[in-house]
Amino acid sequence: MALARPIPTDALSILSQTDTPLVATLAVKFAVYVTTWATHRRTRIALAQLEPWQLDDVGLTPDEAFIESHRVFWRM
Repeated sequence: MALARPIPTDALSILSQTDTPLVATLAVKFAVYVTTWATHRRTRIALAQLEPWQLDDVGLTPDEAFIESHRVFWRM
């Protein structure tokens, strides 16, 4: 499974510039959301594959893991 790469800080610095075109700002925000959603999806898929003893190690019950792993990716 590939790990999510952090978004470079110089990519996010575009949001603080006042002369940045609206389309560029929206594109960066969209990329941040998509990256976040992809991370949620991957981690929830991985959570669904954990064994009960592994869930116990991270402090979750199988029921809690089931609920979390079946949440849609855009929910926090």
